[in-house]
Amino acid sequence: MKNQSNLSVSSQAVETAKSLRKLYFSRAGFSILWVILVTALAKTNANIATVLFIIYPAWDVIATYFDIQANPANSNKTPQYINAAISTLTTIAVILALQQGIPQAIIVFGAWAILAGLIQLILGLRRRKELGGQWPMILSGGQSMLAGGVFIATAHKPDQGIASLVGYAAFGAFYFILAAIRLNKTVKSGPVAG
Repeated sequence: MKNQSNLSVSSQAVETAKSLRKLYFSRAGFSILWVILVTALAKTNANIATVLFIIYPAWDVIATYFDIQANPANSNKTPQYINAAISTLTTIAVILALQQGIPQAIIVFGAWAILAGLIQLILGLRRRKELGGQWPMILSGGQSMLAGGVFIATAHKPDQGIASLVGYAAFGAFYFILAAIRLNKTVKSGPVAG
């Protein structure tokens, strides 16, 4: 009986790892596209910059929904639900802050980066035992928290704008790619069908 239970847990972990791997590659792709669009268009078109500012936390809501779906029905999804709520509120707050100016929007973005990073760190630590290979997500969560503090501290510098967030998104893509690749080990070490 114990072997059968371990096999089903292992199968569940493999399925979760497969779903998360796909999601992580999607998140990396989105971040790379966002970086390209910001770099190519945001400095010359304020309307595009505004839309890109809003899209980033809105995408996190969508990605968090898929993260919730990737997990087993009986797993605790409280951190993901909290993250979805925070990202939804952040999207609305960015819209409102942009009416006041870019520094205010960067402050909102910074506060979101801190909270989202904390949740990512918590999820990485929780998933580490079951799925392994979560060190990129743990590092990314910690770095997101630090970056958020820097965004808040430097928001009123004259050269700060949406382009100052490019490094944040690029590192996020890098960590998601690393985590997706690392999840291959979990997928490959799963139970052999027979």
